[in-house]
Amino acid sequence: MEVSEITTGALLLERDGPIATVMINAAPWNAMGLEFMDELESLVPRLAADHTLRVVLFRGAGEKNFSVGMNLKQLPLGIQAKGGIDELLDQRLRVLDAIEQLGKPTIAVLYGHCLGGGLELPLACHFRLAAEEGTQLGLPELDLGTVPAWGGTARLTRCVGRNHALDIILRGKKISGPEALAIGLVTEVCPHAQLQRRAKELARELSERPPVAVAGVLRCVVGAGEKGLEEALREERRAVHETFATEDQQEGMSAFFEKRKPRFSGR
Repeated sequence: MEVSEITTGALLLERDGPIATVMINAAPWNAMGLEFMDELESLVPRLAADHTLRVVLFRGAGEKNFSVGMNLKQLPLGIQAKGGIDELLDQRLRVLDAIEQLGKPTIAVLYGHCLGGGLELPLACHFRLAAEEGTQLGLPELDLGTVPAWGGTARLTRCVGRNHALDIILRGKKISGPEALAIGLVTEVCPHAQLQRRAKELARELSERPPVAVAGVLRCVVGAGEKGLEEALREERRAVHETFATEDQQEGMSAFFEKRKPRFSGR
């Protein structure tokens, strides 16, 4: 099932061959409103089921901000519409978990404000690229008298460790792209003017990797933190068996012995 391009609403979807770009369409701040999250929840399963799709990029509309997180003005309406605060938050957790478990690489393109849910969504992505200048990343929920609620405490700790997570959250710090790179919060940084091009370059590189093997690696690595070593090794062996049944594995071996670049077909 191929995902078609969406051009209206709170969410924009653009396709460039095997690469999809999901855009938060609420410039300049790109707050994630109720409509955006409903659209994203509907879209993610379609992205997962589209076998022509290899990589998904997430970014904000415009060039000023990735996202300042949830549209707090809609919080009372959201609680009422979903039937309670737990139901509202459960939706967000479901969506971010589905992104993390997508089975194909996801890249968050970060610039300007990336705060609250605007960092929690990227934390569910597999790669995070940040602008070298002007980027502010943080989970400032304590300034509102509450705590991160879209998995931010768990994913940030898993990403950067306990010490850095406590320092960022308890102090309400907003760190720069280079600071985020130094603690492992982002994969790489580059000048803002080059960020979108660099993200597309990475996406194209990842799109050329064998998709069955990629899905296996993602399943092993993403789930490794919640499993014991023995269970993690069983998952790894399962992925090995899956790849040995593919044409891409045969192509990769042939290319190695023939000293050429492999041409993976996704089969």
